[in-house]
Amino acid sequence: MQPIAPGTRAPEIPGTERVTGPSVVMFYKVTCPTCQVAAPVAERFAVSFPGRFLGVGQDPREKLDQFAEDLGTSFASVPDEPPYEASNAYGVRTVPTLFVLDDGDVVDVVESWDRDGWNRAAARLADLTGQAAEEVSSEGDGLPPFRPG
Repeated sequence: MQPIAPGTRAPEIPGTERVTGPSVVMFYKVTCPTCQVAAPVAERFAVSFPGRFLGVGQDPREKLDQFAEDLGTSFASVPDEPPYEASNAYGVRTVPTLFVLDDGDVVDVVESWDRDGWNRAAARLADLTGQAAEEVSSEGDGLPPFRPG
């Protein structure tokens, strides 16, 4: 399975309304060590782009809430429990995976924790929203440049 590619219409995510304009959807799992590493960067996305960042957690609501409390995140998340309807529709094969969307169309995809990819996604979202681009992770922030999901 491959993630849906740029240029593809993003499937609806149950329990959410389609965001108009640019947005980012991050698929994650609370027990995934790489997702835990990426959580503070996901929070930077959410703070930098209010209302344009959605987490889709492959866990029950109570575990998503505990994840947010434990890691200090405030971004909105919806559960995607077995049989993982949203994850399968997006072709998610590893977590975390980011999808940058513009009016419901996929414009970029980043799998795993990849500093360059996450910074590229932030720059793309900034460009689409008319904001100044800023890195969401940089060398020296304590995160590795890459970590597979």
